[in-house]
Amino acid sequence: MLAAIIQWVLSNYAVTFFLIGLFCSAASLAVHRQTLTQHRVFEALLAYYCLCGVGLFYIYNFVMHVFFGEIAAKFIGWADSPFQLEVGFASLGFGVVGLLAFQKDFGLRLAANVGPACFMWGAAAGHIYQMVARHNFAPGNAGVMFWADIFLPAIGFFFLIGWSCSSPDLPTPPDADAPA
Repeated sequence: MLAAIIQWVLSNYAVTFFLIGLFCSAASLAVHRQTLTQHRVFEALLAYYCLCGVGLFYIYNFVMHVFFGEIAAKFIGWADSPFQLEVGFASLGFGVVGLLAFQKDFGLRLAANVGPACFMWGAAAGHIYQMVARHNFAPGNAGVMFWADIFLPAIGFFFLIGWSCSSPDLPTPPDADAPA
């Protein structure tokens, strides 16, 4: 039973790192519960999403595709390929941006969402093609990773928009009734 849980956690690492980020967000918010605001909640969710759900996830993806490419390819239902190195190094770039985006910088946080979203939504389209055209229903193609490819970027954008829109530093619009 424990071995099956460990295998699921390691095989579905996109969800694993996302959940670790949620746990870290909750812990951070619990420590600072006297200063909870909507912006503070979105700050914690976005910061730990960038750190764990993007940074650590993509560094793990880098390790899997570069050092364990044959295992990763088999999990997806593909043959091992030299392109695994390219996916691995692209993942390393996303991971580093995710780690840097833990800090409160809108540009980095936007980049930590846009790049992986393009990759994951493109991968989801590829998974659909593989399921329809090749009947590839391997766990890494049609399982949890397929749904993670669709929903995790959307959640990341939700956190980014919530953080940005709830910022107390947003300029207030000029009063429409005030003389110009």
